[in-house]
Amino acid sequence: MRRERPVDHRAVGDLHRAAFPTPVEARLVGELREDAGFLPHLSLVAVDGDDVVGHVLATRGWIEPLGAPALGLGPLGVRPEAQRRGTGTVLVHALLAVAEAAGERLVALLGSPAYYGRFGFRTATDLGLAPPDPAWGAHFQARRLDGPEQRGTFRYAAPFDRL
Repeated sequence: MRRERPVDHRAVGDLHRAAFPTPVEARLVGELREDAGFLPHLSLVAVDGDDVVGHVLATRGWIEPLGAPALGLGPLGVRPEAQRRGTGTVLVHALLAVAEAAGERLVALLGSPAYYGRFGFRTATDLGLAPPDPAWGAHFQARRLDGPEQRGTFRYAAPFDRL
């Protein structure tokens, strides 16, 4: 496990294309790297020898109406042949640890409640956060890391709006 490096960009794109049925996640990662919300210390890879087998990213988001900073987790991808070996779990735990050590207050995501619940994520509305799209329901989740409670509507970095 380590921070992503520029030399990893092609391998990260390849793994997201392999892990997902459409190229959306690979394209999103590239666009997020070019966005003002990109936080290099929160782009992590899992490696097996010299091979990048997993990647997770969190970018700057915010909570409206006051613009309180938060993080948007995603995408998380693991090469198909490396799935179900704990790689994704280690990536999420590492990302949360780095985020907390950096003084971040909250991480939000769109994903499976069954998967992300084991990391302490809860339905975001239970924490007073509205999703960018109300149709996301229980799949929009959040986890508080530190600091006072924040309420409002979560907004992802701009590239998410173009999905």
